[in-house]
Amino acid sequence: MDDLMPWGRGTLVTREGAGGGGDAPEPAPPEAATRNLPFYHAPVLLAEVVALLQPAPGKLFFDGTLGGGGHSEALLQHGARVVAMDQDLHALKHASERLKPYATQFCALRGNFRHFPQIVDETGVSGFDGMLVDIGVSSHQLDDAARGFSFMRDGPLDLRMDTESPRTAADMVNTEDEAELMRIFFEYGEEPNARRIARAIVKARTAGPIRTTFQLADIVAAAAPKRGKRHPATLVFQALRIAVNDELAALHDFLAAAPRWLKPGGRLAVISFHSLEDRIVKQTLQHLAAPFIDRPEWPEARKNPDCVLKLITRKPVQATSQEIELNPRARSAVLRVAERLPA
Repeated sequence: MDDLMPWGRGTLVTREGAGGGGDAPEPAPPEAATRNLPFYHAPVLLAEVVALLQPAPGKLFFDGTLGGGGHSEALLQHGARVVAMDQDLHALKHASERLKPYATQFCALRGNFRHFPQIVDETGVSGFDGMLVDIGVSSHQLDDAARGFSFMRDGPLDLRMDTESPRTAADMVNTEDEAELMRIFFEYGEEPNARRIARAIVKARTAGPIRTTFQLADIVAAAAPKRGKRHPATLVFQALRIAVNDELAALHDFLAAAPRWLKPGGRLAVISFHSLEDRIVKQTLQHLAAPFIDRPEWPEARKNPDCVLKLITRKPVQATSQEIELNPRARSAVLRVAERLPA
């Protein structure tokens, strides 16, 4: 297995002592020590991911959204090896520190998972026994006011997953015209008051730039009064985050490339957190698992040339009530899994 692992090559985050070794997993670090790290993040649907991906010694996995390292750690604890990726440099540093005990089994690369084919290809890895992406904002990102992901804390209106990318949410809010802002809020947030909110933002910024999360949340709240328990700015912040990070296009790109990187019998697992993402995952996996396709203008169904997967989860897997009680963020998580067909 060591010749398949890109230790010290390509665009890896540097890891000391990441050399050869056998297939036996390193001992797991104590849970208390893990929780004391500054980037602790509870991974959602952890037991379900492990059960469906079936990690074991000798298997190689790709974790495209390393985050706090919880999913990767679970795979490593079962003896598998993991090539992980994240565009958030802070996440990479903290997760790599957390996973130091698995130095012979683990490596981390920096980048957006949509670009994994180019980045991973440079390392010499050619295929995986399983692939995982968790398309959500980490608890650490939400809790860090400086990142601007939450309107519950005042901070710069940023919302970038990759803090080195050029455009922030503040740039978008202060420069896009009313029509484009309305499109973003409606298309990416499914916000029913998109027009009213966009108009209010354009009017408010004439008095000065909108720079902070509280500023934007107050403008939205004044334009679209609260209904029910959800804060009026919830969907607007979701929409801006998706737009700033080009998240839906990134998901499309990943799903288009991932099947080619799965070994026969290898499994692809995707965790999403809102309907826009889940719709993309569901429709893509259904198409890639359909032996035949049909159209009204065709006299009969035709063989689907794109059929390379079979669905493992016919219905989405969701968190148990026990997990939701411990981690409310898991309430909206949806897991879908498919398996690569034999060549």
